[in-house]
Amino acid sequence: IFPVLFRDDEDTFKILVATDIHLGYLEKDPVRGNDTFVTFNEILDHAQKNEVDFVLLGGDLFHENKPSRKTVHSCLESLRKYCMGDRPVQFEILSDQAVNFHYSKFPWVNYQDENLNISIPVFSIHGNHDDPTGADALCALDILSCAGLVNHFGRSTSVEKIAISPILLRKGRTKIALYGLGSIPDERLYRMFVNKQVTMLRPKEDEDSWFNLFVIHQNRSKHGATNYIPEQFLDDFIDLVVWGHEHECKITPFQNEQQRFYISQPGSSVVTSLSPGEAVKKHIGLLHVKGKKMKMEKIALETVRTFHIEDVVLADHPDLFNPDNPNVTQAIQAFCMEKVELMLDNAERERLGNPHQPEKPIIRLRVDYAGGFEPFSIYRFSQKYMHRVANPKDIIHFFRHRGQKEKKDIDLNFGKLVSRPTEAMTLRVEDLVKQYFQTAEKKVQLSLLTERGMGEAVQEFVDKEEKDAIEELVKFQLEKTQRFLKERRTEAEEEKIDEEVRKFRESRKKNTEEEDKEVREAMLRARAHRSEDEVLVAASSDEDSMDMEMMGVSNPSDGLSSTQSRGRGRARGRARGARGQNSTTRGSSRRGRGTTSQESTSSSRSYKPVSVPAKNMTIMDGRCLFHDEVIAFVSISPVHL
Repeated sequence: IFPVLFRDDEDTFKILVATDIHLGYLEKDPVRGNDTFVTFNEILDHAQKNEVDFVLLGGDLFHENKPSRKTVHSCLESLRKYCMGDRPVQFEILSDQAVNFHYSKFPWVNYQDENLNISIPVFSIHGNHDDPTGADALCALDILSCAGLVNHFGRSTSVEKIAISPILLRKGRTKIALYGLGSIPDERLYRMFVNKQVTMLRPKEDEDSWFNLFVIHQNRSKHGATNYIPEQFLDDFIDLVVWGHEHECKITPFQNEQQRFYISQPGSSVVTSLSPGEAVKKHIGLLHVKGKKMKMEKIALETVRTFHIEDVVLADHPDLFNPDNPNVTQAIQAFCMEKVELMLDNAERERLGNPHQPEKPIIRLRVDYAGGFEPFSIYRFSQKYMHRVANPKDIIHFFRHRGQKEKKDIDLNFGKLVSRPTEAMTLRVEDLVKQYFQTAEKKVQLSLLTERGMGEAVQEFVDKEEKDAIEELVKFQLEKTQRFLKERRTEAEEEKIDEEVRKFRESRKKNTEEEDKEVREAMLRARAHRSEDEVLVAASSDEDSMDMEMMGVSNPSDGLSSTQSRGRGRARGRARGARGQNSTTRGSSRRGRGTTSQESTSSSRSYKPVSVPAKNMTIMDGRCLFHDEVIAFVSISPVHL
């Protein structure tokens, strides 16, 4: 970026930058199961060979919120192999580490722990796949942090204000202020930026002499009105932003013309979706920083499985395909086979000379069959490539382009056509809930609960399998409404009660911060109940196992793998920032996180309990399941109040 030569000296930081490693993705796949572990070893091997000062990860180290034992074991094995050793660390920490790592039981950087021998420190924020959750708001990175192998930073989960306090690093005459912000739901963070509730603290001493490096894990591309973080929201004093979550590799830094800082998007190190962005060559970055200047060196990953994707529009080949021809389906299938063979040849040529690359490539052919054509059997087609590609079941994807006319001779009334937004929108659970209740008949619309709170609860149920989330939210908001009516001393007349409830509900909808607190408290209740249930289930299962062993019967559940939960989870916990302070005392403050679960209150009211839904459900199933139960909850009579 800058016309300056960087030499390895006492003033130059060397930082290995990577994001979205997604350890454990498709770990049960017989072909692709070990891809993420092999590539992670390659990344750490590059860090060791280049003798970097530290490794910087931009979130989603793990693919699952609750990674399997195999995934955690492989991660620990790699970190211990490549990041522990006798090579001394050449930089020092100037900020108050009790502030930077205040949620940890060991609030100091791992290489300063006298019981550990760290040669390459790893600093990482959490992503949306491996975010804190559960009753104790822990994530997989907290396990690695407790083991002393990763420095988890950038954790801030307040729904009101965020103050990002940097980790202040110094090597020779070069000083870096390292800012981090773990994944937060985009709409919430967007609102906090708009309300100026996000603050990035700066050092008091010589604030212009610091190289400001910010690591973030959010939507960068626009998926909705507020479901992303615009680059213009970030402070203009930042020098470089390392942007995680987006999987397309755009690692070469480029400058934002308005804010004047540079942005590097390393992308993922594994193909997790069969989209064109994932087909871009995967890289990691070797960042050199000296004073206020920097240089990013691209390092191509050799162990990443090749991915080739191509689109075919059948209507663009009228000379080859006629929908009225009875043999057109066979002709389309033969055409697709030629395309796949061509992609396989290209993949083989790309793999030549690279023995580290996996043998079987990932192939994707997207076929637009609009225009009167019919798709052929994907399963029969895939059987021809079972031993040649890594994804035989996903080779062909048929779709219809909505904007294309089926027949040209149809007279259309363009005045009656409804305009569609050209921008692709991502449909989420909260949107489904809000849309459903707002468009439903008046008699089934929510009269006590808010669509926002219910959407959050359903999201927890779908993504995190918090089976008590909906029930606890209903209980909490019902109790709050009851207290409100008692304080107002509303007469036991149905019309007056309905009017007071309507006013109370509208006031809660306007106060978004208060509603966020309600949802958060209800979720804490649900997690507390879930933890108690898990303890009881574990205790009972242990007793059952002992009884079965005494009887000489083996446990039938042995060897069965539990269903993993994958989600866009929301970060939990509490964090606060402070200005950097010089501190050499490592353990001056061992601050616990201090988050306690609130006990659920009981009352003498009668209500119909929400039934526990099955785990493996779709979003639509979840919506349909809770609807009847919610209506039974909120349709209360004056007697119940």
